[in-house]
Amino acid sequence: MGDKLRIILSGAREFILKSGIKKLNIHNLGSFLNMPENELLTLFPNEAKLVERVLEFERESFKSIFDENNFEDTNAIEILMIVSQEMSNRFLELSPSFTTDLKDLYPEIYHNHIEQRVDFISMKMKINIEKGIRQGIYREDLSIELLARLYISRLLDLHNPAFFPSEGFSFKVLYDVMIDNFIRGIANDEGLRHYKKLRKNYKMC
Repeated sequence: MGDKLRIILSGAREFILKSGIKKLNIHNLGSFLNMPENELLTLFPNEAKLVERVLEFERESFKSIFDENNFEDTNAIEILMIVSQEMSNRFLELSPSFTTDLKDLYPEIYHNHIEQRVDFISMKMKINIEKGIRQGIYREDLSIELLARLYISRLLDLHNPAFFPSEGFSFKVLYDVMIDNFIRGIANDEGLRHYKKLRKNYKMC
């Protein structure tokens, strides 16, 4: 993905944050970015393709956290905290209504995006839990598959406006509380001691 395309997709994401996905189209994005519509149409022949590329950009941005950090010698708890911190630093908050609108407007694109995102996060979570057990900081009696699925379900729930309306809950606060409870639920005594020390170095609730 070239730098120009990254800038455009980043701008499209910013537009969605400010105006919502319902108003995302080639004309409005061109005005927002001060770019000719014809130039955008060479990259995105229609709104659906634009949305598809924005979501692809979103997934690649998340994957880059793992590409840019060498987690080989990092303990499992700190990996979770680094990833959480990177997510807070890199990604502008999208309202939970974004998920609802995306599902209504582009159901096929939505389901494909969720499927790819869930597969990647589930794979990384399983690796993390296995690592934490080997390192002696997670409980040995954990069901890796069950916990990976539980993490995914909790993460998806955070985007449900029926549970957490955006006017009442910041996504960052919700995620920090969720990951805090998750770590406390899987760490053993040694892991909890280490986690409490690490929390002093990270901005968490």
